Amino acid sequence: MSVDNHETTVDITNTLPQKIFSLVQYLLPHHLLSRVMYWVTRSEWRPFKDLIIRNIINIYNVDMDLAADSEPTNYRSFNDFFTRALKPEARPLAKEKQSLLSPVDGTVSQAGQIVDGRIFQAKGHSFSLHELLGGDPKWTSAFADGSFATIYLSPRDYHRIHMPTTGNLKKMIHVPGRLFSVSPSTTRNIPRLFSRNERVVNLFETEAGPMAVIMVGAIFVSSMDTVWAGTITPKSHRVTGWEYGKKSTAAIKLQQGAEMGRFNMGSTVILLFGKDAVELTTELKPEAAMQMGQQIGTITSVPAE
Repeated sequence: MSVDNHETTVDITNTLPQKIFSLVQYLLPHHLLSRVMYWVTRSEWRPFKDLIIRNIINIYNVDMDLAADSEPTNYRSFNDFFTRALKPEARPLAKEKQSLLSPVDGTVSQAGQIVDGRIFQAKGHSFSLHELLGGDPKWTSAFADGSFATIYLSPRDYHRIHMPTTGNLKKMIHVPGRLFSVSPSTTRNIPRLFSRNERVVNLFETEAGPMAVIMVGAIFVSSMDTVWAGTITPKSHRVTGWEYGKKSTAAIKLQQGAEMGRFNMGSTVILLFGKDAVELTTELKPEAAMQMGQQIGTITSVPAE
């Protein structure tokens, strides 16, 4: 049985300080703060970057034994450390037939069905599928009545994003927006959070039909990378789209488990699938911890050739 978003909500106390923290964010200069953080996290001055890295390791209990390079002082900058690679054996891929993999390490925010064109965010809040996809009518239709999963990455998590299943890239959309925190407390208090924040929408055709892997920016996080385009920094402040696999562009196919992008600081990934295409596992419920490569569902509907 697929996950029902209305059955998997968790009643978490929404305290007054959490509400105040969320309200204050409306007043913050989000993109200015992000630009400052961009330069801070890329400083290569050894005393400064080593101090930040050591503090983050201690505060968040980061397991450096999993890192491809386990020596903190070897990283050129904090961002280099933050987007560190893991040892190949650290994240084995689930081998079950037709399995969908978690694209990231993180914590499930919500998962379930897309109902009447809306995606469940938190108790009392949902957001529009059409708005999330930057207003693209074709892809909005492709995911109507489909499934979704929202996974939050904390500062201690591995910050590279991998493919849930093999897919051919069809389109990438950059949607400008705000940079609210995507922490659980903010998710409970700011309406339409994920469709208001800046994001990169990556759209694939897979054996399960259409799939979206959406990288949502957050406070201090307006810099997101993909393996095919590098850092996404369009000059326009409007929605910008790039088509792939046509005569003017090379075809891009990524295998299941392959790296597809990364966050430069923590944020959230939203997965979308078409109607009746996948069955999400019952383990995919709010507050559940996920690791990249872990099975999160099964492909149930394979499109005809």
